[in-house]
Amino acid sequence: MEAETLNAVTWTIPNALCLVGSRSGDEWNGMTQSWVTQVSMDPVLIAIGVDRKAVTNRLVREGGAFSVNLWDREDTRVFRSFSKPAVHEDSMLNGRPVREGSTGVPIFEEAVAWLECRLWQTVEFETHDLFLGEVVDAGFRDGGRDIPVARMEDTRMKYGGVRRGGH
Repeated sequence: MEAETLNAVTWTIPNALCLVGSRSGDEWNGMTQSWVTQVSMDPVLIAIGVDRKAVTNRLVREGGAFSVNLWDREDTRVFRSFSKPAVHEDSMLNGRPVREGSTGVPIFEEAVAWLECRLWQTVEFETHDLFLGEVVDAGFRDGGRDIPVARMEDTRMKYGGVRRGGH
């Protein structure tokens, strides 16, 4: 099997595109994320796959929580600004307003919908860790229930398959 074929096939898997919020102490971060899914109903568990080298990986491990912030499908430019560690100033991450969730993680005010998760279990892999988070809070912004959320296919971004470039 060729790496190019494997990449092309894995890139066809439908993925939500969101921002993951994380925090440890005074260090806050937001990260563009496409590997996210619900994996259990009782308890309600959300899984995210995070590169082991990412700042978010360390913050989720140390802080014991994360948020999943679903974004408006018409506003995908936000994801480019969160491909590197975020700048936290006042109540903003990279100039986007955030508030502190019950676990302390950032919740993006502009998100269409959000889930706040307490770390339940970590499964370690070679390049990424799978964080399972139990949902402790969730919500929509005003009118958010009727807004289609961003998906990977709404951008030119590609993530998955085999290692390439910086991954």
